[in-house]
Amino acid sequence: MTALIEIASPATGGRPRKGAGGRWGMLLLPAVVLLAVLFLVPLGLMTWRSVTEPTPGWGNYSWFLTSDVALATLVRTLTVGAVVTLVTLVLSYPYAYLMTVVGARARIWLTLLVLLPFWTSLMVRTFAWVVLLQDSGVVNQLLGTVGLGPLHLIRTPAGVVIGMSQVLMPFMVLPLYAVMSSIDRRLLDAAQGMGARPFVAFLRVFVPLSLPGVGAGALTVFITSLGFYITPALLGSPDQALISQQIFTQVNGLLAWGRGGAMGVVLLAVTLVLLGLVGVVLRFTRSRNRGGAR
Repeated sequence: MTALIEIASPATGGRPRKGAGGRWGMLLLPAVVLLAVLFLVPLGLMTWRSVTEPTPGWGNYSWFLTSDVALATLVRTLTVGAVVTLVTLVLSYPYAYLMTVVGARARIWLTLLVLLPFWTSLMVRTFAWVVLLQDSGVVNQLLGTVGLGPLHLIRTPAGVVIGMSQVLMPFMVLPLYAVMSSIDRRLLDAAQGMGARPFVAFLRVFVPLSLPGVGAGALTVFITSLGFYITPALLGSPDQALISQQIFTQVNGLLAWGRGGAMGVVLLAVTLVLLGLVGVVLRFTRSRNRGGAR
């Protein structure tokens, strides 16, 4: 760890000053302690309970892997997370691109619109969607005026996706904008100067360069969506509950801490496996692009 944060000193000819890395490393101590107390300790306790309550053994994991309801809930949670990630990406990509081409004043307003949800309570935003998505709500009234409604949106997976996408959209826009704003737009001019049409130049040059932002935003949105509770609970149906709701029912309603802990550990394991697969794909794509460039 200290090797990563050593600093070079001009007085020593560019060599790291002895002990400088250790002093700077002390700055990491509060964050490490906070992470251990608020994440590692509760995770360890839940893992321990998953193999000790109500009796020691792997009974809770056996129950989860043989329960059709539990497995269906896990698949539903992953599916909703993937759909929400796709929806936020489709909506956020043009928005983030627009932020890179407008003037400074317009960019400020677009940034404020992205940050505005962070200044509003999640509970308030979700209850607002409850009102908007009612059968007689504003959304259905607007759909009715264009001949597309009314639709049953509340207490459905579609309503859950709408609410979660609105909440998580800033987590997709900001990484995309951070990467897009660093792309040299002269590369697009060069591609067009070599005969490429603007849309082809955008697809062949700009989009590949923006993929790191796509990956960062997609991972953030997907992982965050897996643990959502309030939005699915208020906008969704009990018959279509996500795994966070099932964990709450097991722990708070049935006092089955072992089963709740097993569900949480399985969700964490599945998430880590998916992250590992995404990392392998990204490394393969990066190495392939480098090989093609050579």
